[in-house]
Amino acid sequence: MIEVKTPARTSPAEVLEQAQASGVKIVDLRFCDLIGSWQHFSVPLPALDEGSFVDGLGFDGSSIRGFQPIHQSDMLLVPDPDTAFVDPLLEVPTLSLTCDVVDPVSGQRYSRDPRFVADKAESYLVRSGIADVSYWGPEAEFYLLDSIRFDQNAHSGYYFLDSREGIWNSGADGTPNLANRPRPKEGYFPVPPSDKFQDVRSEMVLKLMEVGIEVEVHHHEVGGPGQAEIDLRFQTLKRMADGLMVYKYVIRNVARRHGLVATFMPKPIFGDNGSGMHVHQSLWKDGTNLFFDENGYGMISETARWYIGGLLRHAPALLAFCAPTTNSYRRLVPGFEAPINLVYSQRNRSACVRIPVYSTDPRSKRIEFRTPDPSCNPYLAFAAILMAGLDGIQNRIEPPEPIDLDLYELEPEQKARVRSVPGSLGEVLEALRQDHEFLLRGEVFTPDLIETWIDYKWTREVEVVALRPHPWEFYLYHDV
Repeated sequence: MIEVKTPARTSPAEVLEQAQASGVKIVDLRFCDLIGSWQHFSVPLPALDEGSFVDGLGFDGSSIRGFQPIHQSDMLLVPDPDTAFVDPLLEVPTLSLTCDVVDPVSGQRYSRDPRFVADKAESYLVRSGIADVSYWGPEAEFYLLDSIRFDQNAHSGYYFLDSREGIWNSGADGTPNLANRPRPKEGYFPVPPSDKFQDVRSEMVLKLMEVGIEVEVHHHEVGGPGQAEIDLRFQTLKRMADGLMVYKYVIRNVARRHGLVATFMPKPIFGDNGSGMHVHQSLWKDGTNLFFDENGYGMISETARWYIGGLLRHAPALLAFCAPTTNSYRRLVPGFEAPINLVYSQRNRSACVRIPVYSTDPRSKRIEFRTPDPSCNPYLAFAAILMAGLDGIQNRIEPPEPIDLDLYELEPEQKARVRSVPGSLGEVLEALRQDHEFLLRGEVFTPDLIETWIDYKWTREVEVVALRPHPWEFYLYHDV
């Protein structure tokens, strides 16, 4: 038997009926690999029936990053009917279904399926008795570029980016140069013609809404050459992670239609702002926001303060899932609004945890964890953040006193008392190796998943980047 989950709001019969009515010809079965990318295969509509939503469809798990060895490769995808939408970006009418991964031998959910981790985190929250639901609102930033070229081999290595908004094109000749480009760190937020991507972002918003994703706002971000942000309306943990996978898919494909490439790389451009993913979150019970207290600092409750204590206590380990690339640590450096300081504050964007104070409405009170970036696997990142926050509440972990000053301008004595995030992927992986007991509670994460994650990241990313010469090293050392 396949493990029982929360009953679907949409039945398989309704999905199939709607697909027929919409003229669907193909069904695309999508799932998330361990690292955080959507994978898929497709079947003709007649190949999908109500039984497919119970029995699943087979695929080779050994060919997916972080999944099975070759001698245990057979796996199943079981579609979730609640995730169905007709893809507005494909020419052939296609139904998209997000799937859970199941082991066909045991009939149980697969322990390395990131979506299963998110499911277990939500179940653990309820079982803890602390809250019955958590809400999540990530702000995933990205760059829209005209070109990304790169190569690396034994005797050369380079990257080259270009953008019609790049200030470096101010002197370009050969075609009429219409100027109006944001200077570095001045992209927040001039109107067109300096903002050259208003219509592109608007189209992205409309496509997101077309597939059922609620959008709150879109705008140009601080980064001059094409940085953008589209904010999604808050949702429960797994549904928001599902939505973020759709978000990336829509943004990339709409960009491509316009001859652009969208990158969620945390720090693609030297000297300009990196792309973060500030994660807003709150806990609720019986319809009450547990993070609100009108008499508390920033109008947050004792529960919220302990939750913050858990985030800051476990931040080095959390970053192994929340900022999981070597490039993430090109962003997490002083300046550029980078949240590297392990403190909390109201309004202060240089702190790891910020308390937005736009509104005094109890329903809007939340905390914002600013260190994650959009290279993360959202299922794993959100689940890990929740587990750290719950550990803070369960153990009443007090965070350091809030600091409402520019943390980059502190006096040396004050600065020495403020802890910072680690400075490399290798350091946060080692922090996760040493500090992950809080993730294992309720079997939300498993030792196998954590070991696989650390091994993959270390051997496939940390070591291979460390082995290769960096272009700037030639500037520094070619004549030593």
